[in-house]
Amino acid sequence: MGFVKLHQRCDDCGSSDALSYNDDGSSYCFACAKFTPSESMGTGEISQLKDKVVPSGGFDRSLFSEPFKGYQDRCLTAQTMAAFNVAQKSGNVHFGYHTETGELTAVKTRYPDKTFKISGDWKKASLFGQHLFPQGGQYVTVVEGEFDALAAYQMFGGKYPVVSIRNGAHGAAADCRRAYDFLDNFDNIIFCFDNDEQGKKAATECADIFGGKARIYQHGKHKDACDYLIEGDKDDFVKRWWASKTYTPDGMTMLGELRESLKKPLEEAEVRYPYKGLDDMTFGIRPTELVTICAGSGLGKSTFMRELVFSILGQTTDRIGLAFLEEIPDRTARGLIGLQLNKPIHIPGCDYTPEEVDRVFDSLDLDDRVVLWDTWGSNQIENVLARFRYQVKVLGVKTIVLDHISILVSDQNNGDERKALDEIMTKLRMFCQEMQVSMFVVSHLKRPEGKGHEDGAYTSLGQLRGSAAIAQLSDIVLGLERNAQAEDIMVRNTTNIRVLKNRYSGQTGPACSLMYNKDTGRLTEIMS
Repeated sequence: MGFVKLHQRCDDCGSSDALSYNDDGSSYCFACAKFTPSESMGTGEISQLKDKVVPSGGFDRSLFSEPFKGYQDRCLTAQTMAAFNVAQKSGNVHFGYHTETGELTAVKTRYPDKTFKISGDWKKASLFGQHLFPQGGQYVTVVEGEFDALAAYQMFGGKYPVVSIRNGAHGAAADCRRAYDFLDNFDNIIFCFDNDEQGKKAATECADIFGGKARIYQHGKHKDACDYLIEGDKDDFVKRWWASKTYTPDGMTMLGELRESLKKPLEEAEVRYPYKGLDDMTFGIRPTELVTICAGSGLGKSTFMRELVFSILGQTTDRIGLAFLEEIPDRTARGLIGLQLNKPIHIPGCDYTPEEVDRVFDSLDLDDRVVLWDTWGSNQIENVLARFRYQVKVLGVKTIVLDHISILVSDQNNGDERKALDEIMTKLRMFCQEMQVSMFVVSHLKRPEGKGHEDGAYTSLGQLRGSAAIAQLSDIVLGLERNAQAEDIMVRNTTNIRVLKNRYSGQTGPACSLMYNKDTGRLTEIMS
């Protein structure tokens, strides 16, 4: 029995490439561990095969209490085998898998016919060898198989950490996302996967997760680390390891490559703004765009942002990251859920029921779609970007809201507001492009001469606080205007949206007017 059709989609768990078909028609998913027998198999055959490929509840711990032996066929020493907890018995090789805290939790057994059996709690298993290097460091090498991890570690003389992904090239990216925090503790992450099409593709996918920290090993005549060790080419392996270059994503295109795509009309944006007047001028929300929302203090920027977030949640199934830095998560959540209820549940005394809250969560599947900012730790820009990168790469976030940028400025070390804003906006702009994510940033305005913004003064790019970088690096800038001191209650509760910059279509000027209803907490467009 062996796998003959690999990397298929599993309809049970949704994994795009973890399902493998056996030569007898049965299948096994390495992501959800579901075994499906073929229609022609009898009960005895099913039982025998399941015992071979399906994880069982426990494993024989005594395997690892016996003296470890070297593995002559692979030129591996007993010392190397012992370091990674790899045992041999009756011709079978047993690889010990541990939790992140070092507890032995599962065993992958390799049979002489190259089939495998997994025993124990596989879901808790970290990368092979991960438990040996919990402190991070300067270098970590990630390889494609357990024997490769042993070989590379031995050729390094045990000086540098080596770990292996769990399920081969097809599951490499998923494994690396799962181990993101561990791998991110290292300054350099070298991906040394097999020298074949699948290995090269997987190495690129994994390197893309970690950006500038990642390096991709360039093989010579050998396929993997094991071959270098077996052939006695340790020096060549180490030399190539040191020569691994920092990963650089592809980003160069010749105009001629776009000829055919230019013949097709440009598709409309999949996500639209919730207000027609604004959407007509901006043509929707696109990935990589950096949009700045500006207004005077206390004029409803956060309320507008919640309406925008609520609209995106209703139009898509995407995850959204919310960094409302002046609020605790409970306040942010109440403001958001209240929109769907048409009730300001963030205000004491609001009449609503627990059942209404459940209906909102269930109707939009909100339990794990909104990632809230829940920390009062350091807001240094590098720390903030690390959290955003985790949200995008690991959690799959497609849109990020940052309210507001002034808090980041106050937490930088250089003491110069203008320079701090230049640095922050440049890094946010690069992040949007690199991560292919849309970002909305809230910014305060400088007080204009004469009438203030709270009295209904117009907004302008020149009033953006501290630095021209906000105007220069934003794709779109929206100004919110409201006379919060007007005698007329209609005027006092009307917010005018002005497009101050629009890189996409070039259209600027007044876009729409929104009426705030204090009873529902909603902003609705005033249609002329």
